[in-house]
Amino acid sequence: MIELEGLTKRYGEKVAVNNLTFTVRPGIVTGFLGPNGAGKSTTMRMLLGLDNPTAGDVRIDGKHYAQLKDPLKYIGALLDAKAMHGGRSAFNHLLCLAQSNGIPRARVHEVLDTVGLTAVAKKKAKGFSLGMGQRLGIAGALLGDPEILMFDEPVNGLDPEGIHWIRNLMKSLAAQGRTVFVSSHLMSEMALTADHLVVIGQGRLLADTSMADFIRQNSRSYVRLRSPQRERLLDVLHQSGITAVEAGGGTLEVDGTGPERIGELAAQHRLVLHELSPQQASLEEAFMQLTAESVEYHAHADHQGPGDAAAGRAPSGGPPPGQAPGQAPGQAPGQGWGSGWQQPRKGN
Repeated sequence: MIELEGLTKRYGEKVAVNNLTFTVRPGIVTGFLGPNGAGKSTTMRMLLGLDNPTAGDVRIDGKHYAQLKDPLKYIGALLDAKAMHGGRSAFNHLLCLAQSNGIPRARVHEVLDTVGLTAVAKKKAKGFSLGMGQRLGIAGALLGDPEILMFDEPVNGLDPEGIHWIRNLMKSLAAQGRTVFVSSHLMSEMALTADHLVVIGQGRLLADTSMADFIRQNSRSYVRLRSPQRERLLDVLHQSGITAVEAGGGTLEVDGTGPERIGELAAQHRLVLHELSPQQASLEEAFMQLTAESVEYHAHADHQGPGDAAAGRAPSGGPPPGQAPGQAPGQAPGQGWGSGWQQPRKGN
């Protein structure tokens, strides 16, 4: 179990983590989500004693990381897959970790086999691809057979087979009663892996809830209907106190009433339904909704819409047609910002 209480980290005037309090429990996969700059990596580093908190406390099975004897037997972590000596072979990298934590040599062979790196065990790590480096990092996390595992972006660089493998690995570890704490920006993958979510934004806790509750609380759920007897269906729904909204394409949308109730009403009145489907937002949509005010780094699209090109209008925020970016109105082509960087300087 991982316990955080009032955990805070400041870098000068910048508050990276702000009074975080939550518990990561065993037996489930807990996803750790947040926009870039939210404080996820800083929180994980404080868990492992790599950064000291400004205030608050974080404990692993009731102890600080520095108090753990042979810590790899308590918690295994993957924070940076490239944090290894490139001149060592995969086997020797893991052997060094094993010897420093009282782990038998045979365990190195076991984890190399688990992650699929036995064939390259004698190759130097500096020649590994990003995906192979990820697998070696995961092997290091598994080395001490710990009860707590923590992964930061574990599928980064993995191919589809590797992604499927790590997903099933995390689920199986949780099913064994272990604590699994994983951070990722891949919402589609997190939706398939995590049972519980902890979401932070600008260092503050935004949500600590189950996957299902998170999506339900931060998105709209409704029922979509299509029927060749649309007008009769609208009358039946209205008479039952159910409001249906036209959604285009001949479809209707109903909020606040389950598909079972609507299906029963249609059957009672012998109405034909071509579609009766519950609709719910994805994890990504729910996440974007919750964290909209917590995004620190915004990208700005600078594109021209189809109507703009036809009408000769400039894209939003862009220069007028025929004017290059950075070129002032009336300025000759090639005379905009940075245009002279290739010109030879006088006196050279």
